[in-house]
Amino acid sequence: MMRKIKILLVCAGGMSTGILMQKMEKYASENEIELKIKAVSIMNYDKYCKDFDVILVGPQVRYMFRSIQKKSQIPCAVMDSLAYGLQNCPIIMKQAFDLIEN
Repeated sequence: MMRKIKILLVCAGGMSTGILMQKMEKYASENEIELKIKAVSIMNYDKYCKDFDVILVGPQVRYMFRSIQKKSQIPCAVMDSLAYGLQNCPIIMKQAFDLIEN
């Protein structure tokens, strides 16, 4: 059975999460995960959040986490700093699925 997930990645400008987004898409296709993913800046995440299951916030904007969580009203977490830095897709994908399942 194929797993499905819609992830919104939020960072300062959307650039570093844009690179991660591409790697996550590749990881998802290799692991039979149906993935909708978008990387956006902290300035306009609120325009997109209603279309996603979960928001993963880049460590560099962790100071905005509570505000994002409150405003979006969907499962939300700060990405693990080491996993983010290493672009470790399995750990980041697990974090997203754990958020939805709990």
